[in-house]
Amino acid sequence: MPFSSDTIRFLVIAVIKYGDQVFLSQGFDPVKQETFYRAMGGGVDFGESSFDALKREFQEEINADVTNIKYLGCLESIFQFKGTTGHEVIQVYQADFADDKFYQLKELTFYEKDRKKTALWVNINELKSGNLRLVPENFIQFL
Repeated sequence: MPFSSDTIRFLVIAVIKYGDQVFLSQGFDPVKQETFYRAMGGGVDFGESSFDALKREFQEEINADVTNIKYLGCLESIFQFKGTTGHEVIQVYQADFADDKFYQLKELTFYEKDRKKTALWVNINELKSGNLRLVPENFIQFL
């Protein structure tokens, strides 16, 4: 569901690491003309736990099972995207892919609500140094 300026979205995302890399989705803001990276996950449905939502989102988006799921914390993010203010409360988990094939991929194309998206392994030092933009910015504490 796209965000609107009068709604707080409840989301779940996962930190999946492999060596000095983390698995992220790549996005682009056409208003800011800026590429950014974000952990994969999605919205938590009414009546669904964030733990279950995390597993469902990875299945729906990239047909992947996640395992070794561990709760890390909660973030709040107020931001601008495509010229609109968004507000999110995000449950953050650490997880692993159940299938090792995901660790061998350089990048993965998937579709979310008919939009073509890319997920890839990103070097953590590139994010920490600010060479690549990570959103939300306070997510960096979990890397």
